[in-house]
Amino acid sequence: MTSANEWWLGARPRTLPAAVVPVMIGTAVAYDESMSFVAAEWLPRALLALVVSLALQVGVNYANDYSDGVRGTDDDRAGPMRLVASQRATARAVKSAALAAFAVACVAGLVLAALTTWWLVALGVVCVVAAWTYTGGPRPYGYAGLGEVFVFVFFGLVATVGTTYVIVETVPVLAVLQPLAISQVPS
Repeated sequence: MTSANEWWLGARPRTLPAAVVPVMIGTAVAYDESMSFVAAEWLPRALLALVVSLALQVGVNYANDYSDGVRGTDDDRAGPMRLVASQRATARAVKSAALAAFAVACVAGLVLAALTTWWLVALGVVCVVAAWTYTGGPRPYGYAGLGEVFVFVFFGLVATVGTTYVIVETVPVLAVLQPLAISQVPS
């Protein structure tokens, strides 16, 4: 049986700041836009955006573990443990964990859509499909060298602009410029 610590490591906690930072930036941009935050109004939306972002990050990590594991891509991997390749969890269990994380993102996203606008549902579907097809499906874009582009789009623009939008229900230019500026910082 897979231990809780193995599941935690399989979720790749070192990647979670990539989900937190865009929400923080989007919240800061929303504050700059409104300059009159009332915590009771914006905090639930910011926290829901954080849940969406974290759940999508964990979901894509488990989906990647699953897809690479069943393809054999991680069989000779040197680096952090992968659940399927190391046989610490079955492919089915890891796939279920990915789907559960995506379900959490969807529920939080539906609440945000109910509070703001229903077109967020379509955006959420696109986010989940992009997360799954990173290394899953018949033509994974991660294997075509497009992973960084999609990370910028979804964990840069979509997460930052989306967070700002759900808080102030507008898209100020700064919400688009911030992820562009941050993407230029060397890592």
